[in-house]
Amino acid sequence: MSEMLTTLGMVAGGLGLFLLAVTMITEGFKLAAGDALSDILKAGTRTPGRGIVSGIAITGLVQSSSAVTVATIGFVNAGLLSMAHALGVIYGANVGTTMTGWLVAAIGFKFKIELFALPLIGIGMLLRLTGARKRRGALGWALVGFGLFFIGIDVLKTAFEGMAATTDVSAYTAQGVWGMIMFIGIGFVMTVLTQSSSAAIAIILTAATGGVIALPEAAAMVIGANIGTTSTAALAVIGATPSAKRVAAAHIIFNVVTASVALVLMPLMLWLVARTSHILGMDDIPAVSLALFHTVFNVLGVLLMWPLTQRLARFLEGCFRSAEEIEGKPRYLDKTVIASPELAFNALYLELGHVSEVTRRIALGALSSELAPSDKMLSDKAAIQSLINHIEHFIGQLGSSELPDKVSQALAKVLRTTQYLGTVADLADFVATAQSRIHELSEPALMEAIAAYRAQVVELISLSDVQDKHYDAEVFAKHREQVDNAYHELKDRLLVAGAHQRIKIRDMTFTNEQLSRIHRLVEQLAKSVNVMQYLLSLSSVAQAEPEVVTPPVETAAVEVVETTAVTDSAKT
Repeated sequence: MSEMLTTLGMVAGGLGLFLLAVTMITEGFKLAAGDALSDILKAGTRTPGRGIVSGIAITGLVQSSSAVTVATIGFVNAGLLSMAHALGVIYGANVGTTMTGWLVAAIGFKFKIELFALPLIGIGMLLRLTGARKRRGALGWALVGFGLFFIGIDVLKTAFEGMAATTDVSAYTAQGVWGMIMFIGIGFVMTVLTQSSSAAIAIILTAATGGVIALPEAAAMVIGANIGTTSTAALAVIGATPSAKRVAAAHIIFNVVTASVALVLMPLMLWLVARTSHILGMDDIPAVSLALFHTVFNVLGVLLMWPLTQRLARFLEGCFRSAEEIEGKPRYLDKTVIASPELAFNALYLELGHVSEVTRRIALGALSSELAPSDKMLSDKAAIQSLINHIEHFIGQLGSSELPDKVSQALAKVLRTTQYLGTVADLADFVATAQSRIHELSEPALMEAIAAYRAQVVELISLSDVQDKHYDAEVFAKHREQVDNAYHELKDRLLVAGAHQRIKIRDMTFTNEQLSRIHRLVEQLAKSVNVMQYLLSLSSVAQAEPEVVTPPVETAAVEVVETTAVTDSAKT
C-alpha cells in the first residue's frame, strides 16, 4: 500500500513539474520574442504552405499549440489572415505538438538527465536574476522550464517503472474494438482533465517506456489525446467571435479526421513504425515508436486535408455567422440575374429597400437613445456599409454589359440613393454619439419642444418606407413639411433663449448642433425617398402591384443634389 501511495505521489509530482515546465517555456518564449512572434507568424502565413511550416516551427519552440492558435485567431479577427491561410497554421500547429513526444522519447536514451537538465536550470535562473524585466530574463525563464521539463519526465518514468514492477500489465490490454475505444477514451479524458495534450502524451509515453501499458494500447491513447486537445479550443471560444469559432472548428475537424484515419490504419502504421524503429536500432524504446506514430498520423492528416483546404475554408466561412454578417449579406443580388438587365434592376431596387430598412432602424435607434451608440447600432452601420459595397460591386458587373437607356440611367440613381442612405447612417451615429454630451436645458418649455420635434422626426422615419404597401407619398410630404417648420421654429427659439441668457450659451450651441444633425438626417432621408419613388415607377415590382403604387412626388423633376460631407453637416 505504501509503495502504491509513493508511486502515485511521484506520478502527481512528475505531472506537476511537467505542467509547470510547459507553462514556463510558453511564457518565457512569448515574452522573449515579444512582437517578433506575431511578426514571424504574420510573415510566415502569406501562403497556406508557409503557414504549415510556421505552425510547426513556432509550436515546437513554445511547446503550446494553444498559443499559436490564439495568435491565429487574432490575425483572422483583424482581417490580416484569411481562413485558408489560418488552416495552414492549424495543420502545422498539430504537427508541431509531436515535438513533445520526441523530447519525452529522448529520456529513453541511456544518459543522465541531470547532466544537462540541472545546468539549464542554473543558467536560466542566472539570466532571470540578472535581467528580470529584460528579454534575457524571459529567455532564462524558458530555459528553466526546459530543465524542469526533463526532470518531470524522468520522475514520471521512474514512477511508472516502479508501477510496472508491482502491476500485472496483461490486465491493461485492449480486447477487440471496444477495448481499443476504451483506451482512446482514456487518452481523451487525460487531455481534458489536464487541459494539455502535451501532458497527456508525456504520461502515455513514459507509461509505455516504463512497461505499464503495451504499445498498441498506448497508440490508442495517443489518438485519444490528439482528439482531446480539441476540448481546449472548444472551451476557449464559448461566447467568442465567429472568426474564433471558425478557427476552433478547423482545429476540431482536423483532429477528428486525423484520429479517425489513424484508428483505421493503426495495424499498418504500427507495423511500419516497428520496421522503421528496427532499422534505426531503436525498437527497444517504446517512446520512440509512439513519437514516430504520433508524427506519422499527424503528417498523414495534413496530406489528406491539404487538397480540401479551400473547400473547408469556404465551408467554415459560411458557419457561425454573426448577426452583423447575416444582415450585411445581400438578400436579392445574385450573379444569375446579371444576364437580364430588367431582373438585375429589380434586384437592385429590392436590395435598396433592404438597405433602407436597416438605415431606418439605426436612425430610429439614434433618436430614441439617450446614451452613446449601442452595439446593435454599430453592427447595423457596418451592415449598411457591407450592403452598399455589394450593391456597388453588382452595378460594376452590370455596367460592363450593354444596357437599355432606362436601366443605365437608373443605375446612377441607385448609386445616389446608397450615398444618401450611407449619409443617414453616419449622421445617426453622430447624433447618438453626441447625445450623451448634451445637458438638459434650464427652460422646460424648450425641452418639451425638442422632445416633440424628435417625436415628429421618428414619425417621419416610420412613414418613409416606399416599399411598404401602406406608404403614402402625400402623407410623407405633408409630414416632412411639418418637421421642417418645427425645426426652423425651434432653432429660432433656441437662439432667442440664448441671447436673453435664459439658457447657457454653451448648452444652446450643443443643442443647436444636435438639431442641425437631425435636420440633415431628415434631408438626406427625404432625398432617398424621392429617388426610391422614381425607381419604383421604373421597376417591374410596380407593374406587378399597381394598386399599391402611389404616384411619385414630382418624379419628372427629381432633384439631384450632391451629398455633402458628413463632417460638414456636423458643423451646420
